[in-house]
Amino acid sequence: MKAFTYIKQGEFGFTEKEKPTMIDAHDAIVRVTLSSICTSDLHIKHGSVPRAVPGITVGHEMVGIVEEVGEKVTHVKPGDRVTVNVETFCGECFYCQHGYVNNCTSPHGGWALGCRIDGGQTEYVRVPYATTGLNKIPDSVSDEQALFVGDILATGFWATRISEITEEDTVLIIGAGPTGVCCLLCTLLKNPKNIIVCEKSQARREFIQKHYPQVMVVEPEDCETFVKEHSQHGGADVVMEVAGGPDTFQLAWKCARPNAIVTVVAMYDKPQMLPLPDMYGKNLIFKTGGVDGCDCEEILDLIAQGKIDTTPLITHRFPLSRIEEAYDVFENRKDGVIKVAIFPG
Repeated sequence: MKAFTYIKQGEFGFTEKEKPTMIDAHDAIVRVTLSSICTSDLHIKHGSVPRAVPGITVGHEMVGIVEEVGEKVTHVKPGDRVTVNVETFCGECFYCQHGYVNNCTSPHGGWALGCRIDGGQTEYVRVPYATTGLNKIPDSVSDEQALFVGDILATGFWATRISEITEEDTVLIIGAGPTGVCCLLCTLLKNPKNIIVCEKSQARREFIQKHYPQVMVVEPEDCETFVKEHSQHGGADVVMEVAGGPDTFQLAWKCARPNAIVTVVAMYDKPQMLPLPDMYGKNLIFKTGGVDGCDCEEILDLIAQGKIDTTPLITHRFPLSRIEEAYDVFENRKDGVIKVAIFPG
């Protein structure tokens, strides 16, 4: 089968691989029916993920149909449509038992698929710990509706949960890329008093204004002043930093009111400076990534109820045979792209 592969730093390409087989009784084999490209894939390409293994099939955003399950997998069966979790977790260690599945102590724990073991930008994928890594898609939910459940939507749901948002809050979301929009969708479920989205791209600001007119939008240059003018206590009660740009971490803490929560969702390419003398007295609470993706079943239920819809994010669709073109469009933000969907063929 054709598999889109991490060849070496700076290079992805197609290789021919055998269809995966079962290794463990907890495994499942899934036929990929739809996948996507994530910014984290670009981080791998550019060498920003040291644990990524050259030669692995990339891709960790996918849905598919179960082909085969190990004897210890009981909650899904061949023929079921499923989401695939970005994280692999055993469900039994200290961290899994406390909901911190990103820190699972299993050798395959955390982000494995498409990073340390073969992922989903191909035809078939082996999913370790399938009992925790697969969630059955309700019949009323399409593949496109479910595509982002296992990764960026799980990230948005997790970020919103740990940010402790209340209905009295002003929430600032920095970055209106795909993950930022997922954070926005999950923030809307909390019904805060104000939501402000900060984004430098005009196309993405227009996307937010078109699809979420109840949300205020601002450019980075005006963000600090705008947030102070539209909040009750001199800054945002909650800030989610989802952009991961060179100055966005600094912008996040500057826009937060004293004693606010700053949730760092972004994955940075470089270390960030924590200027403690400058922020002394703000008494901020920082919460940092990565995602604990253990809410997928609840998210699927919310999609089935019509309370979350990520399909507007899919602006482009490509067959697997044209995934190199899809990467070019996504990485270089061509043609107003937000997310791409990759289908077999």
